[in-house]
Amino acid sequence: MHPLRVDNLSLHLPSGQCLVQDLSFSIEPGSVLALMGPSGSGKSSILSWLTGTADSRITTHGNVWLGDKKLNHLPTEKRRLGLMLQQDYLFPHMTVGDNLQFGLRGGTRQTRRERVSQSLVDAGLGGMEDRDPATLSGGQRARVSLVRTLLSDPCALLLDEPFSGLDTALREQIRRFTWDAAAQLPVLLVTHDVADIPEGAKVLTISDCTHSVEPLNIQTV
Repeated sequence: MHPLRVDNLSLHLPSGQCLVQDLSFSIEPGSVLALMGPSGSGKSSILSWLTGTADSRITTHGNVWLGDKKLNHLPTEKRRLGLMLQQDYLFPHMTVGDNLQFGLRGGTRQTRRERVSQSLVDAGLGGMEDRDPATLSGGQRARVSLVRTLLSDPCALLLDEPFSGLDTALREQIRRFTWDAAAQLPVLLVTHDVADIPEGAKVLTISDCTHSVEPLNIQTV
Protein backbone atom coordinates (compact mmCIF):
# COMPACT_ATOMS: atom_id res chain seq x y z
CA MET A 1 0.00 0.00 0.00
CA HIS A 2 1.05 3.58 -0.65
CA PRO A 3 0.36 6.89 1.08
CA LEU A 4 -2.37 9.17 -0.21
CA ARG A 5 -0.94 12.65 -0.70
CA VAL A 6 -2.49 15.99 -1.65
CA ASP A 7 -0.24 18.87 -2.70
CA ASN A 8 -1.32 22.52 -2.71
CA LEU A 9 -5.05 22.00 -3.25
CA SER A 10 -7.12 25.14 -3.85
CA LEU A 11 -10.85 25.18 -4.59
CA HIS A 12 -12.83 28.27 -5.60
CA LEU A 13 -16.55 28.58 -6.32
CA PRO A 14 -17.76 30.24 -9.55
CA SER A 15 -18.38 33.40 -7.53
CA GLY A 16 -14.68 33.48 -6.67
CA GLN A 17 -15.29 32.47 -3.05
CA CYS A 18 -12.42 30.44 -1.65
CA LEU A 19 -13.24 27.05 -0.15
CA VAL A 20 -9.71 25.72 0.28
CA GLN A 21 -6.38 27.44 -0.24
CA ASP A 22 -3.01 25.68 -0.63
CA LEU A 23 -4.00 22.60 1.37
CA SER A 24 -1.44 19.79 1.59
CA PHE A 25 -1.51 16.56 3.57
CA SER A 26 -0.28 12.98 3.45
CA ILE A 27 -1.94 9.88 4.92
CA GLU A 28 0.19 6.79 5.44
CA PRO A 29 -1.25 3.27 5.06
CA GLY A 30 -2.93 2.27 8.32
CA SER A 31 -3.46 5.91 9.34
CA VAL A 32 -6.61 8.03 9.56
CA LEU A 33 -6.93 11.75 8.89
CA ALA A 34 -10.26 13.20 10.00
CA LEU A 35 -11.55 16.18 8.03
CA MET A 36 -13.74 18.50 10.11
CA GLY A 37 -15.27 21.92 9.65
CA PRO A 38 -18.61 23.72 9.45
CA SER A 39 -21.16 23.02 6.72
CA GLY A 40 -20.14 24.69 3.48
CA SER A 41 -16.44 24.74 4.32
CA GLY A 42 -15.52 22.47 1.40
CA LYS A 43 -15.25 19.00 2.96
CA SER A 44 -17.46 17.24 0.40
CA SER A 45 -15.86 19.22 -2.41
CA ILE A 46 -12.46 17.89 -1.35
CA LEU A 47 -13.75 14.30 -1.55
CA SER A 48 -15.32 14.98 -4.96
CA TRP A 49 -12.04 16.43 -6.22
CA LEU A 50 -10.13 13.39 -4.95
CA THR A 51 -12.46 10.99 -6.78
CA GLY A 52 -12.55 13.05 -9.97
CA THR A 53 -16.23 13.95 -9.64
CA ALA A 54 -15.97 17.61 -8.61
CA ASP A 55 -18.48 20.08 -10.03
CA SER A 56 -16.96 21.43 -13.25
CA ARG A 57 -17.90 24.97 -12.19
CA ILE A 58 -15.46 24.81 -9.26
CA THR A 59 -11.97 26.07 -10.10
CA THR A 60 -9.39 23.61 -8.82
CA HIS A 61 -5.64 23.59 -8.47
CA GLY A 62 -3.40 20.97 -6.91
CA ASN A 63 -2.28 17.36 -7.26
CA VAL A 64 -3.27 14.06 -5.69
CA TRP A 65 -0.91 11.10 -5.52
CA LEU A 66 -1.00 7.45 -4.49
CA GLY A 67 2.62 6.76 -3.82
CA ASP A 68 4.40 8.03 -6.94
CA LYS A 69 1.30 7.73 -9.14
CA LYS A 70 -0.43 11.00 -9.97
CA LEU A 71 -4.21 10.61 -10.11
CA ASN A 72 -5.40 13.99 -11.39
CA HIS A 73 -6.13 13.01 -14.97
CA LEU A 74 -7.23 9.43 -14.36
CA PRO A 75 -10.93 8.57 -14.69
CA THR A 76 -12.75 7.90 -11.43
CA GLU A 77 -12.83 4.12 -11.86
CA LYS A 78 -9.04 3.95 -12.25
CA ARG A 79 -8.10 5.99 -9.20
CA ARG A 80 -8.52 3.03 -6.80
CA LEU A 81 -10.15 5.22 -4.15
CA GLY A 82 -12.96 3.53 -2.22
CA LEU A 83 -15.78 5.86 -1.20
CA MET A 84 -18.35 5.14 1.52
CA LEU A 85 -21.14 7.63 2.09
CA GLN A 86 -23.71 8.19 4.83
CA GLN A 87 -26.33 6.57 2.59
CA ASP A 88 -25.45 3.04 1.56
CA TYR A 89 -26.95 3.08 -1.97
CA LEU A 90 -27.42 -0.70 -2.13
CA PHE A 91 -29.27 -1.69 -5.30
CA PRO A 92 -32.82 -2.61 -4.17
CA HIS A 93 -33.46 -4.94 -7.12
CA MET A 94 -30.39 -7.08 -6.31
CA THR A 95 -29.70 -9.56 -3.55
CA VAL A 96 -26.96 -8.87 -1.04
CA GLY A 97 -24.65 -11.22 -2.92
CA ASP A 98 -25.36 -9.59 -6.26
CA ASN A 99 -24.74 -6.17 -4.73
CA LEU A 100 -21.34 -7.35 -3.58
CA GLN A 101 -20.47 -8.99 -6.89
CA PHE A 102 -21.36 -5.84 -8.80
CA GLY A 103 -18.14 -4.34 -10.05
CA LEU A 104 -15.97 -7.33 -9.15
CA ARG A 105 -13.58 -8.16 -11.96
CA GLY A 106 -11.28 -11.04 -12.68
CA GLY A 107 -11.48 -14.71 -11.78
CA THR A 108 -14.28 -17.11 -12.55
CA ARG A 109 -17.89 -16.71 -11.49
CA GLN A 110 -17.29 -19.34 -8.83
CA THR A 111 -14.23 -17.60 -7.37
CA ARG A 112 -16.12 -14.30 -7.27
CA ARG A 113 -18.97 -15.98 -5.40
CA GLU A 114 -16.52 -17.55 -2.97
CA ARG A 115 -14.87 -14.20 -2.36
CA VAL A 116 -18.24 -12.58 -1.64
CA SER A 117 -19.26 -15.40 0.70
CA GLN A 118 -16.00 -15.18 2.66
CA SER A 119 -16.31 -11.40 2.92
CA LEU A 120 -19.80 -11.77 4.39
CA VAL A 121 -18.50 -14.28 6.92
CA ASP A 122 -15.70 -11.90 7.88
CA ALA A 123 -18.29 -9.15 8.39
CA GLY A 124 -20.46 -11.36 10.61
CA LEU A 125 -23.07 -11.71 7.86
CA GLY A 126 -22.43 -15.26 6.73
CA GLY A 127 -25.20 -16.87 4.70
CA MET A 128 -26.87 -13.62 3.69
CA GLU A 129 -26.01 -13.79 -0.02
CA ASP A 130 -29.66 -14.27 -1.04
CA ARG A 131 -31.16 -11.70 1.32
CA ASP A 132 -33.15 -8.76 0.02
CA PRO A 133 -31.34 -5.54 1.13
CA ALA A 134 -34.71 -4.19 2.31
CA THR A 135 -34.78 -6.88 5.02
CA LEU A 136 -31.44 -5.84 6.55
CA SER A 137 -31.05 -3.74 9.67
CA GLY A 138 -29.22 -0.42 9.53
CA GLY A 139 -26.07 -1.97 10.91
CA GLN A 140 -26.19 -4.85 8.47
CA ARG A 141 -26.65 -2.47 5.54
CA ALA A 142 -23.69 -0.41 6.72
CA ARG A 143 -21.48 -3.49 6.87
CA VAL A 144 -22.60 -4.67 3.43
CA SER A 145 -21.87 -1.22 2.02
CA LEU A 146 -18.37 -1.21 3.50
CA VAL A 147 -17.69 -4.75 2.29
CA ARG A 148 -18.75 -3.74 -1.22
CA THR A 149 -16.33 -0.81 -1.09
CA LEU A 150 -13.48 -3.02 0.14
CA LEU A 151 -14.16 -5.70 -2.50
CA SER A 152 -13.23 -3.12 -5.14
CA ASP A 153 -9.65 -3.42 -3.78
CA PRO A 154 -9.16 0.28 -3.09
CA CYS A 155 -5.72 1.67 -2.37
CA ALA A 156 -7.21 4.30 -0.05
CA LEU A 157 -10.56 4.78 1.66
CA LEU A 158 -12.66 7.95 1.74
CA LEU A 159 -15.47 8.05 4.32
CA ASP A 160 -18.14 10.76 4.22
CA GLU A 161 -20.15 10.77 7.49
CA PRO A 162 -20.48 6.96 7.28
CA PHE A 163 -21.77 6.49 10.84
CA SER A 164 -24.16 9.40 11.22
CA GLY A 165 -27.30 7.50 10.19
CA LEU A 166 -26.90 4.82 12.87
CA ASP A 167 -28.19 4.70 16.42
CA THR A 168 -25.72 4.97 19.30
CA ALA A 169 -25.19 1.24 19.84
CA LEU A 170 -24.72 0.50 16.15
CA ARG A 171 -22.33 3.39 15.64
CA GLU A 172 -19.76 1.91 17.99
CA GLN A 173 -20.10 -1.54 16.41
CA ILE A 174 -19.71 -0.25 12.85
CA ARG A 175 -16.83 2.03 13.84
CA ARG A 176 -14.89 -0.95 15.18
CA PHE A 177 -15.68 -3.02 12.09
CA THR A 178 -14.62 -0.19 9.79
CA TRP A 179 -11.27 0.48 11.47
CA ASP A 180 -10.46 -3.24 11.60
CA ALA A 181 -11.38 -3.71 7.92
CA ALA A 182 -9.38 -0.66 6.78
CA ALA A 183 -6.36 -1.25 9.00
CA GLN A 184 -3.91 -1.41 6.07
CA LEU A 185 -5.26 1.55 4.08
CA PRO A 186 -4.79 5.32 4.24
CA VAL A 187 -8.19 6.67 5.33
CA LEU A 188 -9.68 10.16 5.00
CA LEU A 189 -12.74 10.54 7.23
CA VAL A 190 -15.23 13.41 6.97
CA THR A 191 -17.21 13.76 10.20
CA HIS A 192 -18.81 16.24 12.58
CA ASP A 193 -18.48 13.90 15.56
CA VAL A 194 -15.15 13.57 17.39
CA ALA A 195 -16.36 10.22 18.73
CA ASP A 196 -16.16 8.83 15.18
CA ILE A 197 -12.40 9.41 15.05
CA PRO A 198 -10.22 6.46 16.07
CA GLU A 199 -7.39 6.71 18.56
CA GLY A 200 -4.13 7.83 16.97
CA ALA A 201 -5.78 9.76 14.15
CA LYS A 202 -5.04 13.36 13.28
CA VAL A 203 -7.67 16.05 12.68
CA LEU A 204 -7.60 18.43 9.74
CA THR A 205 -9.90 21.38 10.46
CA ILE A 206 -10.92 23.68 7.62
CA SER A 207 -12.88 26.91 7.92
CA ASP A 208 -12.99 30.20 6.00
CA CYS A 209 -10.28 29.03 3.59
CA THR A 210 -7.85 28.25 6.42
CA HIS A 211 -6.79 24.89 7.78
CA SER A 212 -4.85 23.28 10.61
CA VAL A 213 -3.77 19.72 11.35
CA GLU A 214 -3.50 18.51 14.93
CA PRO A 215 -3.32 15.21 16.84
CA LEU A 216 -6.72 14.10 18.09
CA ASN A 217 -5.91 14.89 21.73
CA ILE A 218 -5.24 18.55 20.93
CA GLN A 219 -8.20 20.89 20.47
CA THR A 220 -8.34 22.33 16.97
CA VAL A 221 -9.49 25.79 16.00
